[in-house]
Amino acid sequence: MGKVAVAFAAAAVVAACSVAAVMVRRRVKSRRKWRTVVEILKELEEGCDTPVGRLRQVVDAMAVEMHAGLASEGGSKLKMLLTFVHELPKGTEKGTYYALHLGGTYFRILRVHLGGERSYLDVQDVERHPIPSHLMNSTSEVLFNFLAFSLERFIEKEGNGSNSQGVKRELAFTFSFPVKHSSISSGVLIKWTKGFEISEMVGKDIAECLQVALNRRGLDMHVAVLVNDTVGVLSLGYYHDPDTVVAVVFGTGSNACYLERTDAIIKSQGLLTTSGSMVVNMEWGNFWSSHLPRTSYDIDLDAESSNPNDMGFEKMISGMYLGDIVRRVILRMSQESDIFGPSSSLLSEPYALRTNSVSAMHEDDTPELQEVARILKDLGVSEVPLKVRKLVVKVCDVVTRRAGRLAAAGIAGILKKIGRDGSGGITSGRSRSEIQMQKRTVVAVEGGLYMNYTMFREYMEEALVEILGEEVSQYVVVKAMEDGSSIGSALLVASLQS
Repeated sequence: MGKVAVAFAAAAVVAACSVAAVMVRRRVKSRRKWRTVVEILKELEEGCDTPVGRLRQVVDAMAVEMHAGLASEGGSKLKMLLTFVHELPKGTEKGTYYALHLGGTYFRILRVHLGGERSYLDVQDVERHPIPSHLMNSTSEVLFNFLAFSLERFIEKEGNGSNSQGVKRELAFTFSFPVKHSSISSGVLIKWTKGFEISEMVGKDIAECLQVALNRRGLDMHVAVLVNDTVGVLSLGYYHDPDTVVAVVFGTGSNACYLERTDAIIKSQGLLTTSGSMVVNMEWGNFWSSHLPRTSYDIDLDAESSNPNDMGFEKMISGMYLGDIVRRVILRMSQESDIFGPSSSLLSEPYALRTNSVSAMHEDDTPELQEVARILKDLGVSEVPLKVRKLVVKVCDVVTRRAGRLAAAGIAGILKKIGRDGSGGITSGRSRSEIQMQKRTVVAVEGGLYMNYTMFREYMEEALVEILGEEVSQYVVVKAMEDGSSIGSALLVASLQS
């Protein structure tokens, strides 16, 4: 009997040792998998690193590319397009004007009433609608018929007396895509961005396409201005503050424009304006430099996009792409470890994770990161531990921090080009006293990414101070412009009538 007891005891010890060994192996395996994802995060952090020295290299590259784009057509990846906008609203404009904005995710329609002084700007009946996805790859006729129909419904809702019977309505068309202008009211589409793919529209006059659609519906409305969204933002910024010389949009896509001296636009020699300046649409989404911190995730995103080898800067800083970069990092982590549980097919779908969800996870301040858990569950990843949720927040932070800091470098590049960064810029014809005297400079900014994503905005503004230095940055003011792209374009129509 004693021998049996001893045998049972020995068996129990062996079993306990076996269980312990299994548990140890699992812990070791778990630690190894955790080390794997930590290494992936470390690699991401190193690949996205933007020390101020590197940012200043991006600043210099941006200024040089701007100069090259002004010197000759095709001389730079920056198109540096003339807008034929050389007079900005002064605040004395009067009347009622309309604006239609076709952007990347939404289109907007609004009416603006001006009373002849800056304090009297009444924005009326703003409508904002998502762009039906089928329109993005339809035909020009289908797209512009839809826009004309939307304008018709908007006008039908107006109260009596908003416009006198028989008076033609003046319309500003804000078109957030690259256009080569021949005047302030006409221009042909160079290419689509932001997911639009209506190939037969390339080379067509955009304003004319809309005017034909309006006429077809019998609308007594005249397309008086065709402008890029950044130009509208600059217009509203200048209306409120004449020190506004730069405008940037951070939304689905990203772009910038600024006020340039006409004698610096070498590719259009003989260009004369009464003001001696003209707004230049940079189309900076296509900017590229070897100094930009590009990762394998950026390379794969670009290769699998609808426009590979194009819009490289935009793909690192704009709302359309940040969510997908984060998704690609999480996907790799899930493929190389099991910390996210069983593999989710949703994680493999391009753009399944939107930037607004990245923002929500990044700024989740609940103790258990419940918003992170909810969004991961929507992606087919459920019941992950808190430390994994914290890891996801860190990924969001790394990608967004890089975006915000590169955005700041882009703005600083413009300031360098026009001599507002404290260095005197790279333009010619500036006296020593002009270089030494720092001017107050306002940068008008619009777009959902900037307006709604607090951490992006903070990283951008923090980096701008780092790049410029405390002494110069105190003269640079960044101002948000709600609906600036639409309201500002209507103001441009008003300035033409006054």
